[in-house]
Amino acid sequence: MGRGDELRSIEAAMRSGTPHGVLLAGPAGVGKTRLAREVLTAAEQRGAVTRWVVGTEPSRGLPLGAFAALLGALSGDPTALVAQASRVLVADAGDGPVVLGVDDAHLLDEMSALLVHQLVLHSAAVVVATVRTGETVPDLVTHLWKDGYLERLEVAPLEQRQTGSLLEAVLGGPVESKTVRRVWQITQGNALYLRHFVDGEIEADRLRPVRGVWRWSGGGVSPGLTDLVTIRMGELAEPVATVVDLLALAEPLGVRLLARLADPAAIEQAERAGLVRAEQDGRRLEARLTHPLFGEVRRARMGVLRARRLRGRISRAIADTGSRRADDTLRRAVLALDSDLEPDRRLLLDAASRAGQLCDLPLTVRLGQAAQAAGGGFEAHMITMAALNGLSRPAGAEAAALAATAGTDDEVARATVAQVLNLAWMALRPAPAEAILAAAEARIVGDPGRTRLLALRALFDGQRARPATAIEAATAALAAPDLPDESAALAATGYVVSLATVGRADELAAATARGLASAGRSAEFGYVRFPLITSQLTGLRLAGYLREAADIAYAGWESVRGLDLPALISTVLVGDVTLAQGRPVSALRWLREAHAGLERFDEAGGFEHVCLIPLGRALALTGDLTAAADVLARLRTRQHPMVLFLQPDLVLSHAWLAAAQGVSSEAVTLAHEAASIAATTGQFAHEVLALHTAVCFGDRSVAGRLTTLAARVDGPRAPAAATHATALAADDGDGLWTASDLLERMGDQLAAADAAAQAAAAYRRGNRRGAAHRAAARVHRLTEHCEGVRTLATSTTVQPLPLTGREREIGGLAARGMTNREIAHRLVVSVRTIENHLYRINAKLGTGGRAELAEVFHEEMPVPRPTARDDHDR
Repeated sequence: MGRGDELRSIEAAMRSGTPHGVLLAGPAGVGKTRLAREVLTAAEQRGAVTRWVVGTEPSRGLPLGAFAALLGALSGDPTALVAQASRVLVADAGDGPVVLGVDDAHLLDEMSALLVHQLVLHSAAVVVATVRTGETVPDLVTHLWKDGYLERLEVAPLEQRQTGSLLEAVLGGPVESKTVRRVWQITQGNALYLRHFVDGEIEADRLRPVRGVWRWSGGGVSPGLTDLVTIRMGELAEPVATVVDLLALAEPLGVRLLARLADPAAIEQAERAGLVRAEQDGRRLEARLTHPLFGEVRRARMGVLRARRLRGRISRAIADTGSRRADDTLRRAVLALDSDLEPDRRLLLDAASRAGQLCDLPLTVRLGQAAQAAGGGFEAHMITMAALNGLSRPAGAEAAALAATAGTDDEVARATVAQVLNLAWMALRPAPAEAILAAAEARIVGDPGRTRLLALRALFDGQRARPATAIEAATAALAAPDLPDESAALAATGYVVSLATVGRADELAAATARGLASAGRSAEFGYVRFPLITSQLTGLRLAGYLREAADIAYAGWESVRGLDLPALISTVLVGDVTLAQGRPVSALRWLREAHAGLERFDEAGGFEHVCLIPLGRALALTGDLTAAADVLARLRTRQHPMVLFLQPDLVLSHAWLAAAQGVSSEAVTLAHEAASIAATTGQFAHEVLALHTAVCFGDRSVAGRLTTLAARVDGPRAPAAATHATALAADDGDGLWTASDLLERMGDQLAAADAAAQAAAAYRRGNRRGAAHRAAARVHRLTEHCEGVRTLATSTTVQPLPLTGREREIGGLAARGMTNREIAHRLVVSVRTIENHLYRINAKLGTGGRAELAEVFHEEMPVPRPTARDDHDR
């Protein structure tokens, strides 16, 4: 329930006539006081007389202490005082109601509690009281809700969705979903903590907008919030402080393990004080702090030496118990890193390998570098280098150190793989990277080194849009006996990206599964699962398996929420699939958030490029044409050299921008350019999408080529596109209706809407008015599913104009404010031609110039729509 819903529930309870008010109960800081204040404000706006009192510890010892400020000086025996106080409180109300707010009613003195009780009992006032759960409440107040005079409502902490909505309302813009989740986890929905947290983090410049999206970079806790939490925790005696500090450094800890490190009586005392809770996890009883901020505050105030000593004790205790749990080795190593223990080379290597498998790349780098310092040799250098590659960090010095420690041919091959990946993907220098690869291929002929280089060749060629050679190299590598997991992951990624683009989507699942299994076992290339999944989703999107793609993208996003760069990559993939399904507004939210997060990763190994292609398209479709042009101009001037397999997609985004600008001829030309690039490189799945996009823009010339491609490209898109193109070329309304149905069932709602709009136009030309209306209704339904976004085709159905395609194009540009000379330059025709077209346009529409023309075309222009959090809380 949201805070607005809670307020409405309270007001409904007060208007019901049965209770004489409400009692709001909840933990400290959840917003009880604010809700009560809002109730009184609403009552005052309806004409009620309102009063407000607050129970406090100092006033608790004084008769009517909470009411002293309202009542002034009163005298007489206790019974007379209460009656006198009642008269004073309602004295100037007239015939109207009195609404009394009593904050922290659990701190009322006995006479104040009696006064509240009498006011309610005699219907002299409607009472809105707040009490803190877990505190002793005066009996007279308790009886009011137990006897039905007050309705008790529990005020719960904010849920994660509510926290996000509140953050966006306060900050005035979209907030990164990861930031919402982290802030909610830290504050646990406590509105008081949340307010102090936001104020402190903005002041510290750790919570700030990045590329239009608010992000929290993490860090300490502000002094104000620290003081607030410290007061809540109270003074901690040393035995209890040790319990809290141990958990602050390493929660959760098994209760038995914790009892080896701290006094069991102190653990029980900490639980009674509300600082620690015990909960069952399988067969083990675990201890945790009751609020994450307790740990934040204790860590901030803990001395370095105490923290190092306690971490060492915990690490040794985990080792002494046998490290039974899967990630106990990783926990031990992380604790040991910043402890007073001597470095353990084997422990650090094993932990670095495990962190790499889990794709926690920053931790992998820390552990790997510590292992290097402890004498870990080539393996430590290799793990570190691979993690730096995964983090998209150029690492020339690390590559040199790795090469210097390589001894055998196999180690030389592994070092070459790491160096080539870094040079090509991170340093954006594919030519020298390929030269190094070629030199190593000529030198190393024995396995497993030769196979490692073959796997790298498959990846390199696949990403560089050489699918035929990539498939050949990948097939050979994956057929090799005893193929190392690292090589299998790389070869599978090159194989999948090539299968995806050539149109062999039905083979993706098996190839992807093998690659993911290998990546999951690899300490060095666990992160390869993300380019692998990206390639798989590209293939599914191109083939038209959109629902399957969405399921995979969402599952991936859910699985990496706690990781940084992997979560951002997954956010890109969800945005890309959402856009392909025809929901540009929702896609824009995902893609903007990902783009903001990727800012600190430079090119992110090509993933910023992967993000910007659909981002530019989403911006164009939602009407932000200036931002779309800026994004696509950046892509044109700084293309990542290792994602050339997406070049047709990039050109298609430019085509969508031209279409959004109303320049249909340029949009069709660009779609053909994308198709030509795809055909030249043998990327037939890309060619299908490019030519089908041209059909959606109104091109009637590609039915033959799409029919040919439909016979060789897997998936539902190619036959649906061929059906669409054939029907449009024949002006066949029924065929276009069939195409729309195929596209909708495939999941591409935007293309389905285009086909339905073209069907409506064909029906109108054939004087089939009933069928035209039916098709127009379908366009309306599909456009709603597409979040109101309109395209070249659907805008004509929403407001059909008696213009030719060329006249609509010129009229749209004039309506957008372009001069005749600018239009002529854009369309490569003479100014006189533009003048003649505009004359005929104004004659057909009955308009008297550009101002009136703009009004007519206004409804045809894409309109930006507000974004929503929808899928981020899925």
